[in-house]
Amino acid sequence: MPDNEFLGVLALTWQAAVMLGLGGLLIYLGIAKQVEPVLLVPIGAGVILANIPLGGLTEPGGLLAVLRAAGIETELFPLLIFIGVGAMIDFGSLLERPYTVFLGAAAQFGIFGTFFLAYFLGDGGLRLFDFSFKDAVSIGIIGSADGPTSIYVATVLGSKYAASIVVAAYSYMALVPIIQPPIMRALTTDAERRLTMPARARGVSRRTRVLFPVVTIVVVGLIAPKATPLIGTLMFGNLLRESGVLERLSQAAQNEMTNIVTILLGLTVGGMMSAADFLRPETIMIYVMGVVAFAAGTAAGLVFGKVMYVASGKRINPLIGAAGISAFPMCARVVQKVGLEANPHNHLIMHAAGANTAGQIASVVAGGAALALVPFFA
Repeated sequence: MPDNEFLGVLALTWQAAVMLGLGGLLIYLGIAKQVEPVLLVPIGAGVILANIPLGGLTEPGGLLAVLRAAGIETELFPLLIFIGVGAMIDFGSLLERPYTVFLGAAAQFGIFGTFFLAYFLGDGGLRLFDFSFKDAVSIGIIGSADGPTSIYVATVLGSKYAASIVVAAYSYMALVPIIQPPIMRALTTDAERRLTMPARARGVSRRTRVLFPVVTIVVVGLIAPKATPLIGTLMFGNLLRESGVLERLSQAAQNEMTNIVTILLGLTVGGMMSAADFLRPETIMIYVMGVVAFAAGTAAGLVFGKVMYVASGKRINPLIGAAGISAFPMCARVVQKVGLEANPHNHLIMHAAGANTAGQIASVVAGGAALALVPFFA
């Protein structure tokens, strides 16, 4: 056997070396800087495993290839993750503050803005990149800041860039604490950021909490049937939480199942970042548009937050609009942090959580609507 087929170092290309460095950077950010380590550390490890020359993990029958086929191509991982996410979400903040649903809807602008940009750069306009209509829709879903929805839509539509889209969505979800604060400071004034809001609101009855996931499944399913798998698993997880009689299942969904699937999903997403697939003009452009999508969604939420700030007589802090994108709970935590920087007595977490959970539902509806509309335009 030739040495270059036996020693990985002799088969190492500069592209693979770049990807190994990127994997190390993601692990560093997760551990040393504590930037969403639950996501970045498994993704970084997957990147390294996928780009070890002659490792064979991404070849047919290899670990990463098996995980991709079993969990991504079947849409299993995102749906299981949604059960866990639903079990972790307390929709009480949304139910106590119904106005936050508008912030969640406004922040989905990033989806549509990015779709039009991708389609214009691809088959629908300049043809600078090989982006079909379905590819553009799949790329636009990155703007939902919702990894499971991005996986689901890109896989169902059969986008040839599904791997890049999934990686971009999860990478930027993890980098929300870095991407959002500069936009939040640029689009709001010191006075707006210092505005305090009451931490408490009227309570929500147990009956309302139990009925909410059931009613949401029925309503969203009837309006956007293609969203039923996503909204169904999300709300099923929430029903486990709110039923009051399934504590063991709720805890299992929140902990054991979510932890296992997160590990497998992180490794798989990182494993999809092989040098051959990643270092391409289209992939790099998808990452650029991922930044645009997150920035546009954040900006749209903030702008609508400023509208509500004026309309409410300066009683709503526009910062909570940034939580309208559905990266839960990272966005709500970022809003709380920026709010505290402006005013140490400014506790916005519950209001931001309302917008954040509204954004979670809105992104699922947007994904379902996209799947329903594509056959009419593609």
